[in-house]
Amino acid sequence: MIVLGLDPGLGTTGWGLIRAEGNRLSHLGNGQLKTVTTAPLPDRLADLASQLDSLLAEYAPAAAAVEEIFVNKNPQSTLKLAQARGVVLMCAARRGLQVGEYAPRLVKKAVVGTGTAEKAQVDAMVARLLPGAKIAGPDAADALAVAITHAHHLAAARAGITHGA
Repeated sequence: MIVLGLDPGLGTTGWGLIRAEGNRLSHLGNGQLKTVTTAPLPDRLADLASQLDSLLAEYAPAAAAVEEIFVNKNPQSTLKLAQARGVVLMCAARRGLQVGEYAPRLVKKAVVGTGTAEKAQVDAMVARLLPGAKIAGPDAADALAVAITHAHHLAAARAGITHGA
């Protein structure tokens, strides 16, 4: 199964693609979708949707996962993040994908083993779980971590294991 992980952002949305075969994970690709910071907000959102639609058409993932919003100190930043996240969810839904949504703490726990892991620990574990992957940046690393989390949750669901119940 091909799983697309997404770390939404208005300026940069990270993406990561993995193949999950049972417990085996392999890296298929990762990168960043960027918008022009000087463009009007509606144009940036439309550009993000266009880039994501192209990515979805090229790779045709079977599943998608998105990181949930954490509240920033700056309300404007949180609103822009929410709008970008809405575009990401909409694009995946238009493709008929079921989308897993994961809190940052849950992603850290799934990848590192603790919900309070530092970003460097998450990046190191992603590199360890996907050996040889050239990671395009921190947003792409986060997206790969989200994809890994979703793959683990899908495998657990198939095995009849529930989390947090």
